[in-house]
Amino acid sequence: MNRYIILFSSFLRPAVILVCAMLLFNLPTLIYKIGMFLRGILYLAFCNDKSWKKPQDPILVVGPMLAKEKETGDSANLERKTIYFVRHGESTWNDTFNKGSHRSAAVFAIGFIPGLIKALLFELYLILSGKLDSWFYDSPASNLGLSQVQDLASFMKQAKTKDDTIAQHIAILKASPDAPPSKIICSSLRRAVTTMAGGFKDRLSRRPSEKVLIVPALQEISRNPDALSITPAHTQIQASWIDKTSELTNFQATYINQVDMSLHDGNKPLGSNGLKRMRDFCQFVFSPSCPEDYVVAGGHSIWFRSFFNTFLPYGEDHPGKNKKIINCGIVALTLIKATRPSGQATYMIDPNSVEVIYGGFH
Repeated sequence: MNRYIILFSSFLRPAVILVCAMLLFNLPTLIYKIGMFLRGILYLAFCNDKSWKKPQDPILVVGPMLAKEKETGDSANLERKTIYFVRHGESTWNDTFNKGSHRSAAVFAIGFIPGLIKALLFELYLILSGKLDSWFYDSPASNLGLSQVQDLASFMKQAKTKDDTIAQHIAILKASPDAPPSKIICSSLRRAVTTMAGGFKDRLSRRPSEKVLIVPALQEISRNPDALSITPAHTQIQASWIDKTSELTNFQATYINQVDMSLHDGNKPLGSNGLKRMRDFCQFVFSPSCPEDYVVAGGHSIWFRSFFNTFLPYGEDHPGKNKKIINCGIVALTLIKATRPSGQATYMIDPNSVEVIYGGFH
């Protein structure tokens, strides 16, 4: 028995020395990773991102204004924008903790512990190798997620439809020469930016001066570490280890040259919540900073579902209220801004405007 203990010790000591040396060599990254870990614990313990008082049903304010507009033609206090919600491809966090639609509950249950061990070991490798990357924190698009982004890119390139309305939407999404101008905006989280950079790669390559604008209000509604941004304020997003192996597009070049981080001021505030950010989003798309009538917004399932629950009339039974947009799905809607005489704005989704462009709800 002593022989085995001595043998184990002879291997353990140099391994510990090697690990300590690697940690010291990569000390700045280690310190940043410790900060990420502590921040994640802080948000798990104290963040109330999903907690807010349910606001007034928007139809109570917007409804009478719409009726007046229909009766008199007066739309002075009403504005409209067409919004396209684009959900990100599956992430490494989803791969570890969510069953998804690509595997059965039994397969997920059997593979959960081995998958979690794999993820933890890979996280350790990232720390020891000094890489400012993470499987869990601001989790990037997984290999499955990138294949979903590839499918989205193929749809954007080859989409054909006999429906004139859908065809108009696709022309706007592709930025066809005869289509009205549109703006691409996105959450600061990497999986969403990867989806926009890859899914709209043909549009971006045709328009090298166009940029994807990072809008903090789109950050996911969740207290989990995967909903926290790994990218420091006003710095460029770095391609994940998975992005770097993809042949879909040169993600790092896109992040450097065609992603605008000027509004990215770091993580969502601890005292914030989803309702505040959704309202900030509404204010932004109707602000002078966003003059386009068509906005393509890359983001997240819970954020989108919360938006449908908050801004669709409460009496409307719509799948967007209780189902997620599928990974890389695109849903179009018209957002109405109604301004009261006091100057206060109320926002509502036109329930007749919601259309599935690609994918749908599940």
